[in-house]
Amino acid sequence: MNKIVRVPTLETERLTLKMWAKKDAAALFEYAKDPDVGPNAGWKPHANIGESRMIIDQLFRRNMTWAIVEKETGTIVGSIGFEEDKYRPDINSREMGYSLAKSRWGKGYMTEAAKRLIRYGFEELRLDVLMIRTSDTNRRSQRVIEKCGFTYEGTLRRAYRTYDRYMREVRCYSMLKEEYEKLYLE
Repeated sequence: MNKIVRVPTLETERLTLKMWAKKDAAALFEYAKDPDVGPNAGWKPHANIGESRMIIDQLFRRNMTWAIVEKETGTIVGSIGFEEDKYRPDINSREMGYSLAKSRWGKGYMTEAAKRLIRYGFEELRLDVLMIRTSDTNRRSQRVIEKCGFTYEGTLRRAYRTYDRYMREVRCYSMLKEEYEKLYLE
């Protein structure tokens, strides 16, 4: 079985990105049960706290996934993380993914969290490439990706099967190390 991956706590102006704990299952369930959250990313709404606990234990804690905590309230409002970039196996590259509670949509939280993770990826992990994928219909995610400065690479047709067996297109974006340096360090 995979080991637990320790992730450092990261800060932004309004958010703390922290390691998920098993005790966070109720907080994850609170936003992940919403039918407007998961299906945008192709995963089903969580059915119960036990399912959320299993996601934390089997997925989040065994990968580089952070809980997004709103500083003002101390509430977990989303998740963000890195996983293996399946398209670039021999390159120091990761894929970024995220989800956010519907009640926090439109506040700029995901862009803020994503920019912090981009910085961590290029400066601490020394990535050469960071990629991100989203569906053709997920306009909110596309907007975050654009605000962060990723470059659109193209669309893979019928590239992803959702939890309900629907095949969807996937829009692919990437950021190269040199692009990061130009956008974020100059």
